[in-house]
Amino acid sequence: MSSTAPGDRPAVAHPHLAPDAIRAALGAIAPEFRGTPQYVHDGLSALAAAPVIVKIESANPVGAFKGRGTWLAVHALAAHGDTTADRPVVVASTGNFGQGVAYAARAAGVRAVVFCDEHANARKVAKIRRFGAEVRQTGRDFDEARAASEAYAASYGYPLLVDGDDVLVATGAATMALEVTDAVERGELPPIANAYVPLGNGALLVGVGAWLRERGGECRIVGIQAEGAPSMERSWRVGRVIETEHATTYAEGIATRVPVPAALTLMDGRVDEVLLVGESSLHEAQRVLTSELGITAEGSAAASWAGLLADPDRRPGACLVLVTGANVVVAG
Repeated sequence: MSSTAPGDRPAVAHPHLAPDAIRAALGAIAPEFRGTPQYVHDGLSALAAAPVIVKIESANPVGAFKGRGTWLAVHALAAHGDTTADRPVVVASTGNFGQGVAYAARAAGVRAVVFCDEHANARKVAKIRRFGAEVRQTGRDFDEARAASEAYAASYGYPLLVDGDDVLVATGAATMALEVTDAVERGELPPIANAYVPLGNGALLVGVGAWLRERGGECRIVGIQAEGAPSMERSWRVGRVIETEHATTYAEGIATRVPVPAALTLMDGRVDEVLLVGESSLHEAQRVLTSELGITAEGSAAASWAGLLADPDRRPGACLVLVTGANVVVAG
């Protein structure tokens, strides 16, 4: 990574982020994760004073976008014999990534061990177990759980799959943007002027940015992170890893304290801006999305809408809002 300004850093080419590779990946992903709802929403468009395209990624078995990239990554490991029924793939997750890995591992006939922190979303943890993975809860936050997963995988020689590090996870995320631009080309959606993407470990932003940079015309690509968990935003601005002592946000899907260097490198040239939004903005965005869309939106999924409202440089034209997950703990 370079210390030059973000806008001056060129994109690092990667074969899995090339348009042909992303197009091929769409056909390789399980059908239950493809073709998710996407349309211009009248209510949100009125609130934004611009056409708002929503892409809803919660109508699938894991209730989140992570099913796309994890399907590709786990099946690649299985195809190469790196993970088997006796040799588990090891991951760390705040919840949705772990669900995707567990679901894909079950389909591929291999084992998965998922590390979550002690405060992880209970609904997500329960679903990871339901899909057949072993869950180990340890550490005060995701990054401590990630360190534990690395130590465990190293001690047994098991394959470690890191969200943001394995580029196939980003490739899978890119297929969401592909589906949107295909609809634009068919005349079903208006051209995108701005795309708002939640930013956690970076795979989602890298993948969406890779496709839109090549096939999105003049679309402006904006990552959204919580003010209380700004490590990726700070790191992207200066071009080097900056860890934070805490990741203080209720939106666990974007609660990153220790950036993944590979994701930061691949953000270069594929991201125009990264914005920070406060907790009150995330809560309000979550309320609005849940009310307007008639579905549950988790905290990190609300980051897209919060970012759109906070963007001082929004370009005229349609805005893409990715609603990335619906896994919230329901009181009762």
